[in-house]
Amino acid sequence: MAKIKAIRGMNDILPEQTPVWQYFEQQVQAVLSSYGYSEIRTPIVEQTDLFKRSIGEVTDIVEKEMYTFEDRNGDSLTLRPEGTASCVRAAEEHGLLYNQVQRLWYRGQMFRHERPQKGRYRQFHQIGVEAFGMQGPDIDAEVILLTARLWRQLGLLDSVTLQLNTLGSSEARARFKHDLVVYLSERKEQLDEDSLRRLDSNPLRILDSKDAATQALLDDAPHFHDYLDDESREHFETLKALLDKAGVAYEVNPRLVRGLDYYCKTVFEWVTLELGSQGTVCAGGRYDGLVEQLGGKSTPAVGFAMGIERLVLLLETLGAIPASVHRTVDVYIASMGDAAAAEALLLAEELRADNAFRVQLHCGGGSFKSQMKKADRSGAAVALILGDNEVARGEVTLKPLRIDAEQQQLPRDRLAESLAGFINA
Repeated sequence: MAKIKAIRGMNDILPEQTPVWQYFEQQVQAVLSSYGYSEIRTPIVEQTDLFKRSIGEVTDIVEKEMYTFEDRNGDSLTLRPEGTASCVRAAEEHGLLYNQVQRLWYRGQMFRHERPQKGRYRQFHQIGVEAFGMQGPDIDAEVILLTARLWRQLGLLDSVTLQLNTLGSSEARARFKHDLVVYLSERKEQLDEDSLRRLDSNPLRILDSKDAATQALLDDAPHFHDYLDDESREHFETLKALLDKAGVAYEVNPRLVRGLDYYCKTVFEWVTLELGSQGTVCAGGRYDGLVEQLGGKSTPAVGFAMGIERLVLLLETLGAIPASVHRTVDVYIASMGDAAAAEALLLAEELRADNAFRVQLHCGGGSFKSQMKKADRSGAAVALILGDNEVARGEVTLKPLRIDAEQQQLPRDRLAESLAGFINA
């Protein structure tokens, strides 16, 4: 019988990989907590209409990439392709938005049926931030400063670049979109295949086409900043001034757009040259009309999402993961003899108290030599060895595994303080 394998583009995260994921998630959570953001957890399955109404029915995501199915009641359900719509739905449903300020964040799996490649998968993981109820550019600046602080903490700041743009009001966008379509329609034969398809459905996405000929064609196209309304222009100028004052470097990219219909005014991306074509590691912006679009009261909002796979890949590429992250065990306890085995079980529990040490206890018997091999493979800093003689004397043998030092006999009641020195060495 053939073995069952994982679905293409939906990957297992194996035990040797999870410590890096945990490290990254812990760093993100610490930064978010320092800014006063609260976690929200939403289902991975939502009504299909949620994404059709938020993302737009004529987008690549809705038309081609969503995992949609009918349940037994005949309802159309979809595995979430992004997190913002679910966050808005949940916050609105539970009364968190009306006349309130909310700073929320989420993490979890998203699903899009597209061609898998390095850093881009059909099941992928995101951490997202959504801030509701604040209209000014100060909250736009805050979410960007938050990401800059995270990159600094992770040692990535010198390897990423902030790109910034404004999409203005819906009215300004509509005027620009009309003129852009007129300009490009007269030059259809010069457009690449993707841009030609987007001309009728989502023409703004043509601005970030990767095709060199299309980009050259856009040099003489209408420029969006010529269509900006005064309010959006002032919002953008104030945001740039705030970032300048905070010392956050950025590049204004007038062709930066978002693939989703609900964005307005500020949009931004953090990009890197270290990951080839999959260079965007964090993207977001303002979406003041989405809550109302989904049936709520008009609510200003801004947020971003970051792909965990790409950021873990960037950390690994740059060698920016502390060596301690890969050590998941501090102490390995080996024993010889029945009395020692029983005492080793109690010793392991004592050392784990108050989460003082990460302890792996040898179980299942075996020779002393085989136990020491397993102790070394565990990655532990030290091995503790208990025999019946040590138990009778109230002692434990401590053997350093990662530094060149002699093993020593230690009194059981002074073991914890001695351990700390070896583990932190």
